[in-house]
Amino acid sequence: MTRQVTVVTGGGRGIGAAIAVRLGHEGHDLVIGYERDESAAESTVARVRELGRSAYAFRVDTGCEEEVESFFDRAVDALGAPTGFVNNAGITGPLGSFTHTPASTMRRVVEVNVLGALYCARRAAREMSRECGGQGGAMVNISSAAATLGGPDEYVHYAASKAAVDALTVGLAKELAQQGVRVNSVQPGMILTDIHAAMGDAQRPWRKSDRVPMGRPGEADEVAGAVAWLLSPDASYTSGAVLRVAGGL
Repeated sequence: MTRQVTVVTGGGRGIGAAIAVRLGHEGHDLVIGYERDESAAESTVARVRELGRSAYAFRVDTGCEEEVESFFDRAVDALGAPTGFVNNAGITGPLGSFTHTPASTMRRVVEVNVLGALYCARRAAREMSRECGGQGGAMVNISSAAATLGGPDEYVHYAASKAAVDALTVGLAKELAQQGVRVNSVQPGMILTDIHAAMGDAQRPWRKSDRVPMGRPGEADEVAGAVAWLLSPDASYTSGAVLRVAGGL
């Protein structure tokens, strides 16, 4: 069986951390990327290592092409070429109407969520593509239900950035299919993580839960399960899919 080596950006906290731990349970060795919270990232690494897997955490600002390249260089040096990649790093900026969203917020969201996703996907594809000497693999881009809901009165700019991630998924799936790389996307809905506090409304998942047909916010582990399936052999004929994990939204 091929050794499973997976890179997860934004893997120190929230959905990314849940994905990393779930993949550890599934037998993956992991490299986790984080931007600021080294302590959280090392805690996630420790949880993966407790499962008997190898794991490392390296700092990276995915909005910077040079840092992305350096991050992947370190990942390959640590564990070898990846067979899986989870394109999870993303930001929202503060909640608010589009007309009052500063250009600086829009610019940073696009740098991380769009350009960062592109930089990371490109390098991961180069590592996994058989055309480039890789052994094939699978990529999962973390999008958002906002990509189709639009995020009105909260973060239209973020929703637009995640729609770009889904377009990236569809295009790459077609481009890389003959190169042994599957590419899919997961769209989480209202998930209980600390991102809501960072947006300025820690109680948002509960205030907005009435919009969700299932009547509750989701857990990060529920997203992690979807990602683990898409990276697994059970999803061997699945590519170009956009899988919504949003309680019926």
